[in-house]
Amino acid sequence: MLWGGTAVSNRIAVDTLPPVFVGGVRFGLATLFMVAWCRLEGSPIVITRSQIRPVSILGLLLFLQISTFNWGLERSNSSHGTLFVNTFVFWVAGIEHFLLRTYRLRAVQLAGLMLAAGGVVLLLATTGDDAATQRDVPTLAGDLFLLVSGFLLSLKVVFTRSAVKQMDSGTLILWHDLIGTVLFFAYAATFEDFSGASAPPSVIAALLYAGLAVSGFCFAAQAWLLRHHSASQISVFSFATPVFGVAAGVMIRGDNLSSWLFLSGLCVAVGILLVNRRGNGGDSTPRKKNAEAEREENPQSASTS
Repeated sequence: MLWGGTAVSNRIAVDTLPPVFVGGVRFGLATLFMVAWCRLEGSPIVITRSQIRPVSILGLLLFLQISTFNWGLERSNSSHGTLFVNTFVFWVAGIEHFLLRTYRLRAVQLAGLMLAAGGVVLLLATTGDDAATQRDVPTLAGDLFLLVSGFLLSLKVVFTRSAVKQMDSGTLILWHDLIGTVLFFAYAATFEDFSGASAPPSVIAALLYAGLAVSGFCFAAQAWLLRHHSASQISVFSFATPVFGVAAGVMIRGDNLSSWLFLSGLCVAVGILLVNRRGNGGDSTPRKKNAEAEREENPQSASTS
């Protein structure tokens, strides 16, 4: 539910502030949140030399993913942003099935992928059809940026799954936020125009929400969960994000709930459910074996569970 408001809050912020700078403020706030989180959780603040590489990769992925997300929102609307960025669930499933071999897609999950893909194609094909009836006009360029952001998010989720085996999840997200923040502000200071920038109360509230509730709490909780469950298992709950996101876009930003948007959102939400559907089929044994192997490799995770 909290993640569903991300696109709306960012869309409000990029109305008056440069998009990459918005990412810097958002994750600067998240860094402060994570310092408190690490203190509360007892996670170390300082990293070792061997941990520099994973946090640097994640920080770079964060910079690329959020920058493309905000560039897309600047050229689209929050409803499209919610739907396109949540395609990360399908990218995660595909990566784990075809590349990592840690998750086996069955016929019903493949059907979910195709259904969601159909929803995405439908939304791309109808972009701009109802431009005259809404405040934030979606464009094809904006939607493509958002789609790329969804793919980059899937890479970050899968890499986080691997990185939390090497270090504490709170420490990982703290440094991922910190490195991303440095990159955001460095880019903004070099390339973005602040001549018309302003921060009215609505933008300040949006930044606080995006920085503390989403980039702080949601990212930390996701990293913690990824220590104990596969990325695909975590992603099943994302079916609710498009529902909350589109609803927030319609109520707060005045996005037009057209029949095409409704149908596309339904395809994506149902696709997420199907892709992450669990049963007594052939993929239960591999998951059990993977869990046993993971406990052997990461006893700290097992004891915490």
